[in-house]
Amino acid sequence: MSEERLFSLRNRWFTVTVGGTLLLVVFSVVVGFIWLPSAQSDAPFQGVWNAICSAAGVPQQWLRNSSATPPPTVQTSTVEMTPQLLSVSSELAVGRGATLALRCTMCHGARGISEANSPNLAGQYSAVIYKQLLDFTSGARQSAVMSPMVANLSDQDMRDLSAYYTSLPRPRIPAAAAAVPMPAIVSDGAPMRNIASCASCHGGIDHKAGAPWIEGLPAAYTKAQLLAFANDTRHNDINQQMRNVARNMTPEEMDAAAAYYAGAQPPER
Repeated sequence: MSEERLFSLRNRWFTVTVGGTLLLVVFSVVVGFIWLPSAQSDAPFQGVWNAICSAAGVPQQWLRNSSATPPPTVQTSTVEMTPQLLSVSSELAVGRGATLALRCTMCHGARGISEANSPNLAGQYSAVIYKQLLDFTSGARQSAVMSPMVANLSDQDMRDLSAYYTSLPRPRIPAAAAAVPMPAIVSDGAPMRNIASCASCHGGIDHKAGAPWIEGLPAAYTKAQLLAFANDTRHNDINQQMRNVARNMTPEEMDAAAAYYAGAQPPER
């Protein structure tokens, strides 16, 4: 019987086993806590210490007592929409808004009804117009045309413009177009794909505060906005509600909804 001690560095098998285990542990720690986390592009993983802390699930700065939320990666809307926002306007505000709107006629029409593929503003909810103007000003919504146009508008200017356009009569949809059957995506949505019906927010079934009235909008404009929400180039919707809807819509559903609200038949495919 051998007199050699089992747990001894002189025992070759013990040394090889323990050494191999330690090397495996070190390799796993380096890979799992340093190499793989460092390969991530997210800010919390930048740097060796951040990578180790993030992989271990512990705070990167101990005893940090801060309730500040991290800044968003994109500028989003900060407007608080309520049913009472701009619910009352004065004749003076409408008059001032009419004067300010003279610079808007080229795109939005002399009476708020566009002759191009710009949105109709006549009869639009004043809170909706006000929110979009604020979003263009803050950069939450960007446009090569609108962003420079609103750069010098004061808050009162935006309120007056909203009051003026909401006072105008809405465009009339031809009777023949109004008789077009409502597409399923508008009336029912697609619950299995987490798509609420368009009519549940934009009128027809119900109206949600902040949701625009979209009947009569040019089909090209509506389709462009759906695509912008889907690819995240427009992100001024509150709680990503429109982005979540548009991402799950098919091109055919976008065409059908845009054509229906414009009062036209959906294009052939």
